[in-house]
Amino acid sequence: MRLAAIDIGSNAARLLITDVISGPQGVNEFIKVVLVRVPLRLGFDVFDKGEISAGKVEKVIKTIKSYKLLLDVYEVKHLRACATSAMRDASNSGEIIKKVKAETGIEIQIISGQEEASFIYENHIAENMAADESYLYIDVGGGSTELTFFSDNKLIFKESFNIGTIRLLKNQVTEATWDEMKEFIRNKTKGYHHVTAIGSGGNINKIFSISKRKEGKPLSLELLRDYYKEFSTLSLSQRISLHKLREDRADVIVPALLIYINVMRWADTEEIFVPKIGLADGLIHTLYEEVKGK
Repeated sequence: MRLAAIDIGSNAARLLITDVISGPQGVNEFIKVVLVRVPLRLGFDVFDKGEISAGKVEKVIKTIKSYKLLLDVYEVKHLRACATSAMRDASNSGEIIKKVKAETGIEIQIISGQEEASFIYENHIAENMAADESYLYIDVGGGSTELTFFSDNKLIFKESFNIGTIRLLKNQVTEATWDEMKEFIRNKTKGYHHVTAIGSGGNINKIFSISKRKEGKPLSLELLRDYYKEFSTLSLSQRISLHKLREDRADVIVPALLIYINVMRWADTEEIFVPKIGLADGLIHTLYEEVKGK
């Protein structure tokens, strides 16, 4: 079965096309066929002016039209398209969704932070790891950070905070918001088994790639701190040339590291696994369950 998901985030829009096949013992395998990322950077408009500019609206429509062509070429029958923090906050998101539907036939659903956390959890990575651990999913985006906590094979909490990389670049995260996140994490993870973090988002994947760690090995909190110190002292152009980063990654990677470091500190965890999952993967998993159910 071939499925697709579109994730329109505050920094980029992604199209993921996945084949789901039955593996050994009837366990389904999700095989990525295509992953396309377009750096729309909607958050830079929204977190400044409260709406998406006409130029960006045109880029959104062109991006979805190009995704539609790929969906047709790959003969995808089932699609879920969602938008997150920037579109949640944009005053003109409703008219953009209508325009996209009229011009492409694709319906975009704006999901809440809680729903976003749920979709990321749908990857069920923690279920394949040691049962005597607690796991904290940390998904850092341009507009928000989603946290999902899992212990003793149970979902304990899922929460979303308006702390994201673009909001930080725009100096739009108050000390009160940081304190709210800190208190929440400390209170809600207290008394559980030792916590291991599971990171998702383009920035933590890029750090993992730079670290040259073997697949399946975690990154340490100490290493993230080292990268934070290094990247903070480099100019944007130095980050681009030294680490071969795209410009739309080089600016957000520092605030992203700060978020991961703070969340890990407050959850008292020293390691983070980076299994190359994201919102689009979670959307595919839930879409598969829906299609199978029908």
